[in-house]
Amino acid sequence: MQIAKKVQLLAPSGIRAFFDLVLNMKDVISLGVGEPDFVTPWHIREKAVFSLEKGFTSYTSNKGMPELRREIANFLSHRYGINYHFEEEMLVTVGVSEGLDLAMRAILNPGDKVLVPEPAYVSYGPVVELAGGKPIYLKTGIENRFKLTAKQIDQACTKGVKALMINYPANPTGASFTRKELLDIARVVKKRNIIVVSDEVYDELTYDFEHTPLVSLPGMKKYVIYLNGFSKSYAMTGFRLGYACGPSDVIAAMTKIHQYTMLCASITGQIAAIEALKNGFQDVADMKREYMRRRRFIVDALNSIGMTCHNPEGAFYVFPSIKSAGVNSLDFAKNLLQKKKVAIVPGVAFGKSTEGYVRMSYASSYENLKEAIRRIAEYLGKPYHSATA
Repeated sequence: MQIAKKVQLLAPSGIRAFFDLVLNMKDVISLGVGEPDFVTPWHIREKAVFSLEKGFTSYTSNKGMPELRREIANFLSHRYGINYHFEEEMLVTVGVSEGLDLAMRAILNPGDKVLVPEPAYVSYGPVVELAGGKPIYLKTGIENRFKLTAKQIDQACTKGVKALMINYPANPTGASFTRKELLDIARVVKKRNIIVVSDEVYDELTYDFEHTPLVSLPGMKKYVIYLNGFSKSYAMTGFRLGYACGPSDVIAAMTKIHQYTMLCASITGQIAAIEALKNGFQDVADMKREYMRRRRFIVDALNSIGMTCHNPEGAFYVFPSIKSAGVNSLDFAKNLLQKKKVAIVPGVAFGKSTEGYVRMSYASSYENLKEAIRRIAEYLGKPYHSATA
């Protein structure tokens, strides 16, 4: 059977390929999966269950339930001062992943270039390529806390660049942007007249300063496709609910593709999402508080055993250096898994320039984190005292 060339040339996910190794192993502590270890709060699950009991099992509007879109619009207005019309400027998607795919397919013509900061979440480059575009990777590093700068964007805006993709707080580094940093980026975006696809699904898990949506800055609404969802903040990964907001013509184009490929998001998930937005504030605050506690522990612990690790500003990942170990990141991750049964993700899964780093998720219990650090220290031959915990 003949397979499309662009699919043949597409590399498999570096995360999924690595975690195939984990499937048949016992007693593994996984710090690899980018998923909250919390169960979806009961009042949200209860609404989903009750909706099924009441017989809500049908299709919804392609754009999503009007009740949910209104609730999203109200939330964004009160939370961030962003005003979107729920009917013309919003689409409910099957996770942020679908929103990202739809955005790329809606705006890109063959050969259009998209600027992608590296390290990058594994799907960013591939969705650009599948839409016929060309990803242009912009390297970031520990020297600037893995943050893309306005100067980098400006210098990279050569002929054919149509869009910029940003993700903050970021997967895999936890890096985020202050309002001042975003104002600098916004000035370049306006100057270069490019589209920004902004993935802000970790927005509520920002720890050291208030999250500022790029679209909330003066004059930015016409430049930004804003993506967000419920998976991370509300621990609703399995519900597969996200949303996209943007200029009405872009949302109409995305909806057109969505109509032919996905039709609509699950009604059960949409009803649960309404409850999350209405009554989930305390749940988010409680989970965020625990993530902050784990962040303090794992950053201090990794640095104490010689794995240089910056303090992430958001999300639930650390991105420590393994350069002192003298092996590449893939070998480091494989050896750690085989010898000490700790699963992490090699840095090269997030781009060629990220060799020498690994991603660890602290969306795992405090006890698991302590045991994982003990095993990593043992693997490295470094002294480690549990008092650090």
